[in-house]
Amino acid sequence: MKYRVLLLFTLLPFFSFAQERGVGIRLGEPLSLTYKDFFEDYLSYEIMLGAAGVNGSDYYRKDFENNPPSSNAFYQSHAANKGVSINFRVALHEDITDVFDITQGYLLAYGGAGIQIRTTNVDYSYFQNATSSATQPLMREERTNFDFGPEAFAGAEYYFDETPISVFAEVGLFLELIDRINVKGQGGIGVRYLF
Repeated sequence: MKYRVLLLFTLLPFFSFAQERGVGIRLGEPLSLTYKDFFEDYLSYEIMLGAAGVNGSDYYRKDFENNPPSSNAFYQSHAANKGVSINFRVALHEDITDVFDITQGYLLAYGGAGIQIRTTNVDYSYFQNATSSATQPLMREERTNFDFGPEAFAGAEYYFDETPISVFAEVGLFLELIDRINVKGQGGIGVRYLF
C-alpha cells in the first residue's frame, strides 16, 4: 500500500502539467475516438480509431473491373460496409484568442499532416459470362478494400476555462496511394475531455 502512495506522489507532478491531453469523439469523416497530447506548447500528436465511410459506387465498380475474379466475370452490383480507420497525425497550433476578442477560455487554430489507414468490406455480385442473366447464376465475392496514404487538415479548438473540455472543428484531404490514387475530402466536429 505504501508503494502505491509513493507512486502516486511521484506521478502527481506529471498530472498537473498534462492539462492539454484529451480523449474524446469526432463526428464526421471518419467517425472516430480520438486521443490528443502535446509534444511541446504548440506541437501536438493525435491518434484516431474509428469507422471510415465508403467511397462512391464508381470507385468499387472500377476496382472490380481492374481486378476481376476471372477473365470472363462481368460486374452486376456491390454492397459496401464501413470498415476500420486508423489515423496518426501531427499538428502545429497557433493561439488566436486575441483575434476574436475571447475573454474566457482560449482558441487555438491548427494545421497538420498525418497518415491514414482505412478498410472497407465490399460484397460484389457478378456473372461469369456476358450472356443473358436469366440463364446463369449470380456469383458473389467478398473483398476488403485497403486504403493507405497521407492526409492534411486544418481546424480550430476551443478550450474552456472552468471545465476540462475542449471542442473542435476541422476540414482536410486524404490522398489514397494504395491501391489506387484517389483524393477524398474529410472533416468533422468533436469534443474532448482533458486530463
